[in-house]
Amino acid sequence: MTKIIIAGARGRMGQALLRCAEKIPGLAVSGQFDLGGDLGAHIGGGDVVLDFSFHDSTVGFARLCAARQKAIVIGVTGHTEAERQELMSLSARIPMVWSSNYSTGVNALFWLTRRAAEILGPDYDLEIIEAHHRLKKDAPSGTARTLAETLAEVRRQQLDKVVRHGRQGMVGERTAAEIGIHSIRGGDIVGDHTVIFAATGERLELTHKASSRDTLALGALRAAQWVVGKKPGLYDMQDVLGLKP
Repeated sequence: MTKIIIAGARGRMGQALLRCAEKIPGLAVSGQFDLGGDLGAHIGGGDVVLDFSFHDSTVGFARLCAARQKAIVIGVTGHTEAERQELMSLSARIPMVWSSNYSTGVNALFWLTRRAAEILGPDYDLEIIEAHHRLKKDAPSGTARTLAETLAEVRRQQLDKVVRHGRQGMVGERTAAEIGIHSIRGGDIVGDHTVIFAATGERLELTHKASSRDTLALGALRAAQWVVGKKPGLYDMQDVLGLKP
């Protein structure tokens, strides 16, 4: 039996995790709390913490997990660079799954995006469009950033030097090196992501649309069961699904 602790239990994802966890054999929720709650009051009874709270809480949770030798699954986006660096350092002490998106379909999109970029080569312009609900606080989405990082890696580019967040005014012609990212916010959109490969005479688009947070919750719970007992290290959903070469 894998015992999980959910941070951010009252949020949209937290509620989806609680709802889906009830349906999975071999999984039990041993603790749950939200903003202002204390992970220390629950951590002794769990095997793994699922953090779907807010980025400025993640490092504190990871520190406590490292001190108590508990695994952690991170589903929060929007971390600062300093937070990212400390989390990566802490992953040397505990098993940590950290993914921008836990949907099986989105992780297939990550894989397909890499393969398409490798096959099509440098002659295609790269653009990413993402859409989320009006309450989402960070932009671009963590998923869009992962897609952009994948494209930049294939082209051996530094993303921060080639990324273009939207366009306005007389910006000049598009350069071949640019990777465009465009964020849409409105209504109750769960999450849409499209990667566009555009060349003269043709265009390839890869799109994933989420209609329920349950797909994300089920993936995160799968990651929680998978990570318990693993060696310390930084893992992502591609590891969980066996998509790494």
